[in-house]
Amino acid sequence: MKLSLYLDEDAMSRTLVTALRARGVDLETVVEAGLEGEPDEVQMDRAASRGRVIYTFNVADSCRLHREYLERGTMHSGIVVVPRQRYGLKQQIRLLSKLWKAESAESLRNRLVFL
Repeated sequence: MKLSLYLDEDAMSRTLVTALRARGVDLETVVEAGLEGEPDEVQMDRAASRGRVIYTFNVADSCRLHREYLERGTMHSGIVVVPRQRYGLKQQIRLLSKLWKAESAESLRNRLVFL
């Protein structure tokens, strides 16, 4: 099954959303979910409950949440993280599109992936 994304608050940009959707990527944003300003745990739970891989710039909290989910034996749909300054918008679009084409929802389950 194709993976679908959930863009959290710090990773979201209108240009990124538009470009990914133009490439056929199924995604939901924190704004669309009505969860702006909610804690990382709420964002992670939303993504997991919808079977969506969360995309974020928040390295420290993502690593912590990933570890906590695994320690509890709780499944998550995957986390894709990139340090904020590592890639520009065009590179993010290219890398996320490539990931979307290459990976399945199952292959990213319970994984933490750094772009």
